[in-house]
Amino acid sequence: MRTAALLALVTLALPALASAGTVRGRVELIDKGGRLATDLSDVVVFIDGVKARPRPTRVTMTMKGKTFVPRVVVVAVGGAVDFPNEDPIFHNVFSVSGENRFDLDLYKRPKSGSWTFQRPGVVRVYCNIHPQMSAVVVVRDNPYFAKAAPDGAFSIPDVPPGRYTLKAWNERAAEVGREIVVSAQGDVEAALTLDASSFKRVAHKNKFGKDYAGDEKY
Repeated sequence: MRTAALLALVTLALPALASAGTVRGRVELIDKGGRLATDLSDVVVFIDGVKARPRPTRVTMTMKGKTFVPRVVVVAVGGAVDFPNEDPIFHNVFSVSGENRFDLDLYKRPKSGSWTFQRPGVVRVYCNIHPQMSAVVVVRDNPYFAKAAPDGAFSIPDVPPGRYTLKAWNERAAEVGREIVVSAQGDVEAALTLDASSFKRVAHKNKFGKDYAGDEKY
């Protein structure tokens, strides 16, 4: 009886497993002069149009050597990012990005701050003391996303069947997308190309909307 019940459960689960596909492929980024970028680990690939609840996760973006590591993270709506400070100096993590704006105030090693992101979008993160410190949190409204590997490879598993838009994002290039069709019988292979050849970095303001002072006081 127990064996029969287990077999029934496995049989019921098989259609669910078979009705999800993996979207995989490779993204490339064109740099200045037409050169291809050699490290694409800051590229985010995601699927638009999937009606699915976000799966909140918790990730870490460490402050070390006056930099954010990693420089780009991606979470679903409701996900949190921890910002531990491993420097012996103060940092003040903040963002003024729309409804995801936040300010964690001053703290130094070994303290950490965190923030939970409740709205989808691109959140630009800075330190209010050190203008060279910048990072990005990409917040998605469904769980189907991935960061590319350094060589540009990506894989997004368990995507339900349907017609969607696969997109790639990088802070130095305009977002690109292409239509994909995920069937219940197989996986999808796709390639995307981002163009950052005309990118120019613009100085940002501090949390008060003013230019940074020339000296660092902490």
